[in-house]
Amino acid sequence: MNKKKILLILFVLLSGIFFQASCGKEQVEEDIPYIYVNFQINPNSIAYGNLNIPGNWAYVTGGYKGIIIYNTAVQGEYLAYERACPHDPLESGSQLNVEDDNIIIKCGSCESRFLIIDGSRFDGPAVRSLKQYQTHFDGIYLHVSN
Repeated sequence: MNKKKILLILFVLLSGIFFQASCGKEQVEEDIPYIYVNFQINPNSIAYGNLNIPGNWAYVTGGYKGIIIYNTAVQGEYLAYERACPHDPLESGSQLNVEDDNIIIKCGSCESRFLIIDGSRFDGPAVRSLKQYQTHFDGIYLHVSN
């Protein structure tokens, strides 16, 4: 056989493999609906459960299904994540919760798991990392927005 025929056969075989892989299990991965976010909280307030201590986190209202605010190990740096799972945000049970270890954020529906330190996905069917909101801490108030 000549090189063109071999390449054509390889192309057809590989195309079939990729086509089967993409048709096997459907990925949902819808976009999280946009909700305007612009608020401030005082992390020193007892209402936020010692959010001023590095490593602590709190649930707050806002966003599509709520927001998780996490105090990083860097002084004055906070991260804010949407609580809707990026895998299927429209699913009623797809709200994210922080596990008891305070390191893992888990979806109640698809069981995807994410790291609280950066929002990256490391287990489950989700492909995307957590949706993150902008934060700015002025020394007294933490401003969260999109």
